[in-house]
Amino acid sequence: MAVGGELGGSTWSELQNRLQGQLSGQGMMLLVPVGSTEQHGPHLPLDTDTRVAQALAQELAERSAGVGPAQGWAVAPAIAYGASGEHQSFAGTISIGTDALIQLLLEYGRSACCWAQRLVFVNGHGGNVPALIEAVSRLRFEGRDVAWFPCTAPGADAHAGHTETSLLLHLSPDSVRFDRALPGNSAPLEQLLPAMRDGGVAAVSAVGVLGDPTTATSGEGQRLFGEMTEAGLAAIRAWAPGPDGMLR
Repeated sequence: MAVGGELGGSTWSELQNRLQGQLSGQGMMLLVPVGSTEQHGPHLPLDTDTRVAQALAQELAERSAGVGPAQGWAVAPAIAYGASGEHQSFAGTISIGTDALIQLLLEYGRSACCWAQRLVFVNGHGGNVPALIEAVSRLRFEGRDVAWFPCTAPGADAHAGHTETSLLLHLSPDSVRFDRALPGNSAPLEQLLPAMRDGGVAAVSAVGVLGDPTTATSGEGQRLFGEMTEAGLAAIRAWAPGPDGMLR
């Protein structure tokens, strides 16, 4: 039975039996990976953010079974499209924009919370954050126990650089075209934002990279993923969503 792992492989009756098997007040938690389909330089796949979010959600589910008031765990099929307009100049990018993403997350949360006690959006793409803050805040205002958690690590570079390339070398090494990796613009993101607001990532990096992927290693990816996992486990156990709905 897939509940406790992939929700998409379960039947409704398996899920219902699992829910009925929970002790009173101990419902199911749903982990929902939220990613993107966007360029990640010449060396990483378009679904990089989705792969990272999916892997983290799965790891959290496997490591957290039986933790806290929500002891039944399910990982939902990923939401693989997000707000990626800053990458629209590059082939393959598909962005649904912030407004559409807000509506998608709202309706998703309203529907899923009909049977899930708690819901966590596990976010792999920074451009989705404004939509997550708006949607999760509204869902919580409506009385639903919803939060979100970011796939981030301290000191990470911005896009398709050392951090994301290391993560993919650890999580999905066959998908990395490491021989095509090229350094991009490594200036601090705050310095790049004015130009990016007008011209997107292409205005500051012709190869679509913000950082240096050539320094990436699988070992570094394993370390970074471990840090993300431990942070996620601690945040879920504490269950203290901030004003923006993010677990910390």
